[in-house]
Amino acid sequence: MSFSMDDFAKALEQHDYQFQKDQVVRGKVASYDSFGAYIDIGGKAAAYLPQDEVSTRQVNNLAEFLPEGEEREFLIVREQDADGQVTLSLRQLELKKTWEKMVNLQESSQTLQARVSGVNKGGVTADVQGIRGFIPRSHLVDRNQLESLIGKAITVSLLEVDPARKKLVLSQRLATQAVSLSQLEIGQLVNGAIATIKPFGLFIDFEGATGLLHINQISKNYISSLEALFQPGQPIKALIVDLDTVKNRISLSTKVLENYPGEMVEKMSEVMAEAEVRAEKARKELGGRGE
Repeated sequence: MSFSMDDFAKALEQHDYQFQKDQVVRGKVASYDSFGAYIDIGGKAAAYLPQDEVSTRQVNNLAEFLPEGEEREFLIVREQDADGQVTLSLRQLELKKTWEKMVNLQESSQTLQARVSGVNKGGVTADVQGIRGFIPRSHLVDRNQLESLIGKAITVSLLEVDPARKKLVLSQRLATQAVSLSQLEIGQLVNGAIATIKPFGLFIDFEGATGLLHINQISKNYISSLEALFQPGQPIKALIVDLDTVKNRISLSTKVLENYPGEMVEKMSEVMAEAEVRAEKARKELGGRGE
């Protein structure tokens, strides 16, 4: 059975590489032009890497950053054109790997650095290893001087990581709290201020952390209305009765400072004035934890 050169060429065409968008391929730098580089990925035409797809960072010298003959992985961002040439990206491959890293960091509750890049109505935007993220105002340590944060690097935790929707939501407050949590202990008296009043309790800000003073932990007597007793910004002292380092939760109590049920409702100022002395007694009742 004869097999001519024409037959061989047709067979090659039928067996041509079907490069797909979002496919990761290995290639070798072949040459350059004024706008990018040509990469040999084993196709019938050299692939093209545009200058703006080289890196998430600014690259002034492409030949120095990506030397001729160097082999590495690339991401296909545009399928073959009429000449069989595909378009590649190193920048988007970097971003893809960074998104995967973000998912892993969120699962392990690790913190990372972000540089604040702008301010909007709801908070600030920030750059995290080439990815644009958002920090809600409520998750900033300083919620009033947002403009002063632009250009600064801050430590953040990951609230929401959604690679499919390119959504990255961060929290400076939780990251700060995670650090503060390691310096706190059960039985410690904290001096803070009421940040938020909820039907189930009070959120207390202190020393860069936020703890929950649950309504059941305010007094040994039943409290029908928190708004009638407390207001945002009000100073308050409370004892740490539980620390959850996994969920970054701090549980507070003032009822352990009472000499009798209902004292926090009837004589709150007196309880607060004697909080340090009463805390010593409360620590013993907590079984010595935190000492």
